[in-house]
Amino acid sequence: MPEWAVLPPGFGGYVQFDVQQGNPAANLAAVEAGIALLSPEPGSVVVLPELWATGFDYGRLEAAAEESLAMHAELTALAARHDLLIAGSMVEEERQEGRPVYYNTLRIFQSTGLAGSYRKQRLFAPMAEDWHFTAGAPPAPIATRHGLIASAICFDLRFPELIRFQAGAGANLLVVSAQWPAARRGHWRTLLQARAIENQFFVVACNRCGRTGDTEFAGHSMIIAPDGEILAEAGTEPGTVAVRLDPSRLREVRGRFNTVAARPHPFPDAGKVMGLGECLALLAPARAAGRQVVFTNGCFDLLHPGHVGYLEEARRLGDCLVVGLNSDASVRAIKGPGRPVNDEASRARVLAALGCVDHVVLFDDPTPIRLIETILPDILVKGADWPVERIVGAPEVLAAGGRVVNVPLVGTHSTTGIIERIRCQG
Repeated sequence: MPEWAVLPPGFGGYVQFDVQQGNPAANLAAVEAGIALLSPEPGSVVVLPELWATGFDYGRLEAAAEESLAMHAELTALAARHDLLIAGSMVEEERQEGRPVYYNTLRIFQSTGLAGSYRKQRLFAPMAEDWHFTAGAPPAPIATRHGLIASAICFDLRFPELIRFQAGAGANLLVVSAQWPAARRGHWRTLLQARAIENQFFVVACNRCGRTGDTEFAGHSMIIAPDGEILAEAGTEPGTVAVRLDPSRLREVRGRFNTVAARPHPFPDAGKVMGLGECLALLAPARAAGRQVVFTNGCFDLLHPGHVGYLEEARRLGDCLVVGLNSDASVRAIKGPGRPVNDEASRARVLAALGCVDHVVLFDDPTPIRLIETILPDILVKGADWPVERIVGAPEVLAAGGRVVNVPLVGTHSTTGIIERIRCQG
């Protein structure tokens, strides 16, 4: 019997309220009162709004992170008292290289403590969220005593791939914590139903109500069945509700046809290798849609973990990664007659198989300056061992309003070192 067929029975609920910015005591009191009013069945999953403890209190993020952390014990005690899972996003601080980095982090508490957390992936630029928070690592469902639970935070809802990945990993329930504005209430309702339908699982979504400044929040927290039926929906005032999440409902929906299990590889990777003209033709509409183009280059002979980590980091800087690949003649001119080990077609094909790479363009010149001048990427990337003044194409990209970014090298891997080890072993 497949795992989705044995989803444990339980209830899903929400506590919708007006989050008071910078007033964690009042917000915790609202949660406690809401759960008392809800009087949920044991084993229920109860969802709270986005940043429910402190709000988007950008002026005091350090304090907000400390206040949120201090509430862990109280949330655990509350979960234990009512035998609940409690989910909602809070400010999280992490020290990186001696400086604070902040995340908008959804945490799930159960009677034994913190079950797990999810850091928001898509930061909402119109609210300057990307200036104050850092995007999290790739999403994964959170393991709880009631099974795997998928998570999303507000703006994440517009990016179905984040949620579909978690459904494919075995989650049968999605919890959404949000501060979604009233101006886009229709989008909120439609997207929640779409996420339930396409992933064939339950959705419990809690949105904030009330107002901060000129922004009115939509409320309309919802609980949705795997076929998209709305099982419960709040209005615009504070409120609570819980409904049973019947596992037979999920079994019935996926029993008709299963859209979650199917995961065919969608695109032929070999098609990523192309000439400059074809690449430009593909980049034009992508840029018109607002995507940022990242460019880097190299020989990438004997692809190793250092290469892969570098390319993944480069791709995270924008929306489309173009890799300029030295041709065989170009590599020989730079590294001598014994290189490359792998011919250009082989190197290009291996690069194309990496999920972080969007386009591979070969070039014969000693440097990629012609590619860079033609493509004019929004972001030019080289390794941290290259000072900006020595990076080919940096003046041109900067003059066009782009950025030049040095990516730290990962480990001490090198193609030359690998070749030497092979020779010694031979």
